This record gives sequence, C-alpha cells and structure tokens, in this order.
Amino acid sequence: MEPDKNTIVDIDESSEDLSTNPTSNRRFRDVASAHLSRRTVLAGSVAAAATSFFSPAPALAKGKGNGNGRSSAPGQNKGPLLNFAPLTEAEVAAAEGRTITLSSDYEYDVLIPWGTPIDPNSAVKPYEGDPGTRPTSAEQAEMAGIGHDGMFFYPSNLQRVLRTEMRRGRPLPPQARSRVLDSRAGYLCVNHEFGRNTHVLGKGGPENLEDVRLSQNAHGVGVYAIRENNRGKWEVVSDPNARRITVNTDMDVTGPAAGSALLANPAGNPVRGTVNNCGSGETPWGTYLTCEENFNGYFGSTREDGTFGGFDPLQDEAYGRYGFSNFGFGYAWHVYDPRFDLSNEAYKNESNRFGYVVEIDPFDGSKKPVKRTALGRIKHEAAAVKELDDGRVAVYMGDDQRGDYCYKSESALPWRADIKAGRSPLDDGKLYVAVFGEGLDPNDGKGNGEWVELTPADPRIANAGLDTMEKIMVYTRLAADAVGATPMDRPEWSTPGINGEIYWTLTNNDRKDQGIGAVSEVNPIFENADGYIISTTDIGATAFTWNMFFISRNSRAADPGTDLPEDRPYALYQAPADGGANQFTDPDCAWADVFGRLFIGTDGGQPGDLEDQLVVFDTNTGEYRRLLSGVRDDEITGCISTPDYGTLFTNTQHPGNGDPAQTSFPSRFGTGKIPRDCTIVLRRKDGGQVGS
Repeated sequence: MEPDKNTIVDIDESSEDLSTNPTSNRRFRDVASAHLSRRTVLAGSVAAAATSFFSPAPALAKGKGNGNGRSSAPGQNKGPLLNFAPLTEAEVAAAEGRTITLSSDYEYDVLIPWGTPIDPNSAVKPYEGDPGTRPTSAEQAEMAGIGHDGMFFYPSNLQRVLRTEMRRGRPLPPQARSRVLDSRAGYLCVNHEFGRNTHVLGKGGPENLEDVRLSQNAHGVGVYAIRENNRGKWEVVSDPNARRITVNTDMDVTGPAAGSALLANPAGNPVRGTVNNCGSGETPWGTYLTCEENFNGYFGSTREDGTFGGFDPLQDEAYGRYGFSNFGFGYAWHVYDPRFDLSNEAYKNESNRFGYVVEIDPFDGSKKPVKRTALGRIKHEAAAVKELDDGRVAVYMGDDQRGDYCYKSESALPWRADIKAGRSPLDDGKLYVAVFGEGLDPNDGKGNGEWVELTPADPRIANAGLDTMEKIMVYTRLAADAVGATPMDRPEWSTPGINGEIYWTLTNNDRKDQGIGAVSEVNPIFENADGYIISTTDIGATAFTWNMFFISRNSRAADPGTDLPEDRPYALYQAPADGGANQFTDPDCAWADVFGRLFIGTDGGQPGDLEDQLVVFDTNTGEYRRLLSGVRDDEITGCISTPDYGTLFTNTQHPGNGDPAQTSFPSRFGTGKIPRDCTIVLRRKDGGQVGS
C-alpha cells in the first residue's frame, strides 16, 4: 500500500524520548536517591565536590608549543589543565545563534560540510546548500553525508607505529606516541546519523525510489582522507581508501549471530548497510567502531491496517521492545524499498540485521565493514574500548533510550594474541549488563554494582525464551530485562579516563507518561530533566563501583510550579566558581584525553536559551569551562584531537534544523542557503594543547 503523501510528515527522532522498557526493574534514580537524599557536597564548590570523588592525578597545563606550532606532548606539563578564557553568555548572545562562537583563546575553521566530495579531484561537484538543487542519489553516494556525529582521527602512519608496538608487546609511552604519530595527515572517520526529509529531500517524504536512495546515501559513515596544508588549513584530499559506507554497502557479520536463521530472509538478500550511526569508538589495533542507534525508525508497514510482523512470537515481542512502529520516524523508506517493510515476509528478519557495533578498517577500502554481533543488539550510542591490565579489552556501551541499560563486553584473550592469530577480540568475549547497587556510606555519592553476564546458562534468560547465544545477541534487550538490569536515563556516550574510570553521559529523562519518574505531590517535576554524568571503575570482571560525577542544573526551575526544593537530589548541581555562567545541561558526546580533561558536547535545551555547547572538565579538580557554542537548533557532538593535541575536531549536527531562516551556517547568514552539518576544526591561537 502506498500511503497518502499528505500523511507523510517530517522526521521524528523522538523514540529515545519514549521508554519501551516494560519491566519493574529498579531504576537508577532510586539507587542514586538513596545516596543523594542526605548529600550536601554537590551544592558546594566544584573543587570540593570533585576532590571527594576522585583520587588525585598529575595535573598538566597549557603547552608552550614544540617549535612547529604544536602543543607539548603528554607528560610534559605541570599545573592547571584549563587555562583558556571561558566563552561567556554575552559572547554567545551576540552571535544570535547564527554562527559558531568560541573562547577568545581559540580560532576555528570548517571542514567536510555536507556535500563535500570524497575525492576533490573527481567529477562530482560539491553541494553548497543551494535550495533550488539537490544532489542525485548517485552524487550523494560520493560526497559527505548529513548528520555529522561520532568520529575518530587515524594518523597516516598509525599502522607502522602499531606494528612497532606489536613487536614490543605494549604501546609506546604517550609522550613518544604523540611525537611519532602523524598529526598533519590521516583519515577522519565520521558518522552521518540522520537527516530530515525536508532537509535532504526538500519535502516531507519520498515520492519514488530515487528519493529513498538519496536519503539512504545521506546516512551512514564517511572515511575522509584529510591533511593540513602548508597554510595550516585542513582539507580533504584524494585517497584510494576514502569512501562512503551507507545502508546499501555490503557487510560481513561475525559473532554468535553470524549465519543465524534470525538474520536470514526468505528473499535471500545479502546483509547490507549501516544506519543511524551515532556515537563511535576506536580500537587499539587501529580500526573504527560505528554504532547503530535508532535503527527502528527506518522501518514501517505497507499493510492497509498498519499492522506488521506476525511471523514469529519472539520477533513480535522484540518489535515492541525496540520501538518499531507502522511508519517509523517518517522516512517512508518502506514504501519504495521492501527491505524496510515490516509486513513483507520475504524480508521478515531485515530489522534483525541492524542495531550492532560495526567495525571499519580506515586503511583498507577493499575490506567490508563487519557487524560484531557479540557486542549485542541495542540502540548503541557509543563503544568505548579500554585495554585491561592483562591485555584483554573491554567495550563499554550505552543503550540510548529512556529506561534502558549500560553494557560491557570483555574479550576472552589478550587482543594482541587474537590479532596475531587472525581473530577479532570483539568476537570471543562475554557480554554483560549493569546492575547498579548501593555502597556502605549513603552520603558519599558512591555505590557498588555488578556486571551480570548474558548467557543462556542463566535460567532467567533461558526461561524468557532466549536459550541460545544467537537469540541473546539478537534480542539483547529482552535478555537484559530478564536479569534485572538497572534502567537508566538515556545512557549515551562512554569514554575511558586516565585513572581507570569510565565516564557515562545520561542525557535526561523527563517522561512521566512512560512510568519513569512519575510526578507526585512529593515529586513535583520529572526527576531528571537535564541529565548527569557518572563514572564507573571495574574491580574485577563482574564487580564495579560508581560515582556521581556531575548533575546538571534544573533548567526549568524558573517555570511556574516546576521548581524543586534545594534539598532534593535532582535539583543539585555542581556550581562553577563564576556562579553558573558556564552551566550546561543534557550531556551527550564525551571524550577524555590523556591529561585528565573530559570534553562534553550537549544535546538539548540549555540554560538561558543558549545553544548547545562544548565544555571541558578538569577531572582532577571538577572545574569546567565553556569552550564553544553552536548555532540555532544544532547539536555539538563528536570530539577527537590529533595525536599532538594541536587540533581538535568536533561537529555541528542539524544546524538550524535545516531551516535557512534560522541559520545558513557554514555559509554567511542571509544567503538563503540551506544550513549544512559540518566538522569544526579548533585550535588555540598560541599553538598550545587543545582543551587547555
């Protein structure tokens, strides 16, 4: 059935706002409340709060430069980590959300806006936001996509350095690594999460398969060859390994679900594509991890009655748990591409092929991307890889939806042994889900937790109908429900810190109508409107401790009837020394450098009607400062530096929500051009360490 075009509306990516968790598992807010209800430390200064949370680590200051306009190497600095002038609210207000603003100690440039050809020497002309023309689907497949999100920089000589480290059996010291790795050329892998129909197509929905292909090719991942030219400007260059990876790219599948009937279609079509690529990660062996988040939104039904499925009871249960619906988010791909039609029995398992972490080798364009099913099927936000003391690796992953869980996978063997034997450390491990518990002292903002293995040997999982590993890896949420995992407030990014901790951003949860944070007389507003950040530290394979690192302010406190008493835990926040001028909410993107800085990009309504921003923490003291502010209605996401810490890359996603009346960024405002997602290149004016 072809739906009435009048019913096709623009993209609604709000599924993460709706909980699909029907369990009565104990919420993290209940655990946290037990610790925070009598806590007063967060109401004090940041320095005092952070000192009670974290053991001291060597502090490092702004670099002086190494003679090449580059910052000092790790381990060479002493003193405070944050030395840049914080971006003020007045400076942000003066821009009126039409362009990027940043600290007076920094400068920026634009790199890889939507429509940039992969190969600048090709016949493909760049798309520069002309509202009267759009790229064809074939052209879009050869240019940068939309919805810039997670990313990572791979120095051009990384493979040679990795071979040296493999021979040594251990990595080079950070100081030596930063000196040896190329900081002027390499591959930038960039996720292209989503693009609205009105933005990409110039209309509310597709009208034919060509429209669908254009939309599909605007999604996915880009591997871009970039270099810093002699004028100090970063640019895209020709390279045989540069490429776009879209929803129609051939994929390999490994792990427990590889070859499973749960991933087979009667149509016999091969596994293709990755979509809604949100957060990311990188491996010690030099590959890129891209994460499939809201994959459910690309599917729909062509049945007259709007129903779908009915081919398998377990599958039908999973449809509800993963948030599938008859029209998805409004992309309407299913109308013209049968792969995405949930009512088409020939493609009954197509949806089971999405929701994974996908590994990409940026240095070899001939290799297929690989879906690593051993990491589970959830709405992956990011995949933070940490090398353990014994050489094995752990991957930390959040499931980005209100009321969903935090996960960890641990490899069975040291990763170097796996790689030498031609195996992947991402295929041979155990998958765990987090159950957060309480500690001995209810006043210190700390607690304990357990990583519960997801295995059919657990009778709770087997009794839920998940009696094989392949079922667990395809229906991971159902397995996690069965073992009593702790529902969280939108677990988004995770990133490893320098002291063994993992930082997790919990963006927000203000949905009373989903049974998560219900309003009552004693709980007059949604408990977590603005998000928080926690850290966890493993103390073995299955035990961990957690700390409440940061709680955002109540951005709606000025609204009538929504203020919380100061002694309520969810109203507390760590106030900066300036009294709140650098305050932020809705932490999302997260990246920690080797010095102890934590970079946070935001996604949501900011205090004082500010735009989304990039802030930097000193995790040794808890101090934080605003470094950058975006344009109207954008999201600041993705963050990584060059090895010498002389250049920082971050992204602005959906500036102005695609509306040129709001902004034409990166074009000059007032040109009428459609705003375009792009990567922002940040540097200190004095050549020092970015973030300092």
